[in-house]
Amino acid sequence: MRVTASENQPGSDGLVGHKVRTFVRSHLNHLKARKSGMPRRDKIHDAVKNALVKDGWTITADPFELEYEDAVLQADLAADRTLAAERAEEKIVVEIKSFLSRSPLHELQAAAGQYQMYQMCIESVAPERQLYLAIGQPVWEKLFRMRIAQKFLDRFPMRLLIVNLQTEEIVLWKQ
Repeated sequence: MRVTASENQPGSDGLVGHKVRTFVRSHLNHLKARKSGMPRRDKIHDAVKNALVKDGWTITADPFELEYEDAVLQADLAADRTLAAERAEEKIVVEIKSFLSRSPLHELQAAAGQYQMYQMCIESVAPERQLYLAIGQPVWEKLFRMRIAQKFLDRFPMRLLIVNLQTEEIVLWKQ
C-alpha cells in the first residue's frame, strides 16, 4: 500500500496527512530496527547511560550480547568500574525499562521474565557480571512501592538501579 498526501491542496495536506506521515515514518523506523536485528532503545536509555558514566562507570557494550547455546539475547548495556581501594573491577549488565504503558503491572511481569532469562544466561556465560534492571525514579516511587510489587520483589529478587531522569544521576542501587 502506498500512502501519499493529497495533491489537491498545495502546500498543506492538513492534520490527517500529518498523522498518516507520522504513522508511516514510525512503522518504517520500527521495521528497520527489526530488520537490523536491533531491539528498539528504551526512552530512558540515554539518561541511564549518562547516569552510569557520571557515577564512574565505563560503558563497554551498547548493547551487550549474551550468547547462550542456540540463542542470542541483547541486554541494553554493559559497564565496568575499577574500585581504587581494592584494585578490583566491578562488572554489570543493565536492562533498561521505562514502564510507560497503560498496564505497568503487565510490564513488570514481562520485565521480570526477561530479567530471569538474562540472569540465567549471565550465570553461565559471564558470571563475573551482576545484572541490574534500570528504572526511572517516578516508576520506583509509584509502581515499585506498590504492595504487590514489593511482595513480588521479596519472592523474586531483582537488583534495581534507580535513576533521576532529569539530572541523569543514580539515586539508588537496590540489591
